[in-house]
Amino acid sequence: MRQWWPGFVALSAIWGASFALIKVAVDAGMPPVWVALWRCVLGAAALWTILAVRREAVPREARAWAHSAVVAVLLNAAPFVMFSFGETRISSVLAGVWNATTPLFTLLFALLTASGERLGARRATGLALGFAGIMAVLGVWRGTGSGQPAGNLACLLATACYGAGFAYTRRFLSGLPHSTTSLATLQISCATAELALIAPAAAGAPHWPGAAAALALLALGALGTGVAYILNLNLVRTAGATVAATVTYVTPLWSTALGALLLAEPVHWNTALGGLLVIVAVVLTRTSPRPFRA
Repeated sequence: MRQWWPGFVALSAIWGASFALIKVAVDAGMPPVWVALWRCVLGAAALWTILAVRREAVPREARAWAHSAVVAVLLNAAPFVMFSFGETRISSVLAGVWNATTPLFTLLFALLTASGERLGARRATGLALGFAGIMAVLGVWRGTGSGQPAGNLACLLATACYGAGFAYTRRFLSGLPHSTTSLATLQISCATAELALIAPAAAGAPHWPGAAAALALLALGALGTGVAYILNLNLVRTAGATVAATVTYVTPLWSTALGALLLAEPVHWNTALGGLLVIVAVVLTRTSPRPFRA
């Protein structure tokens, strides 16, 4: 445990802080598409540096590039823009809670695309509980007059993209004979190219957002999109994939604490309750009782 615990805490903190960093950037007037692009540019720079240090090569075959381009849309380009747009209308606390629904969407897409996946009573209960948590976070009893539907919907669509992206990665990309470092570098590079094609047309030329926002973007890209990947890889190797997946449970705690303490964002009771229900739902859907064997 002493080998993987520091990395686990650091990874959950970095990913949890991403939502506060996005909030700082968009509040400074940085268009959401440019927040996403700079995040990928800086993340790609960090990953290329790591790749060079390790002396690993990027895949050259067309299949790897094609699948990476699709994954880049689902896991990076689209959700990064959606979360940034969402945080122009809702708090980073709420965005962090929405991110916790990612494993639920991943399970849904896995059930639709993977023949070996089964629902079962435990997972069905988890999905139902997760739906109840989403309704609690939305505060459906208040109606849609709160001025937040667009932001909530954008973040929810972002997590749906994550779910589809993880399911696609599992089916088409994870089996390729390349290192995870090289595939991640290829993926983030594709996302950078995709966003670079649309950012000038969608939001015009970039501008200096100020020192605070620039530092937030630097940390968001180099740490949240670059170094965090290495921490995640090390965590999988030292503690296993099951422990690495539980980072999802801790990330909302960091995003809530940082949003409330550093940005003075309110934490409503229904947000906390809904987030708790979602985390319990994720636990139910990601674990299953094993048959006893002598």
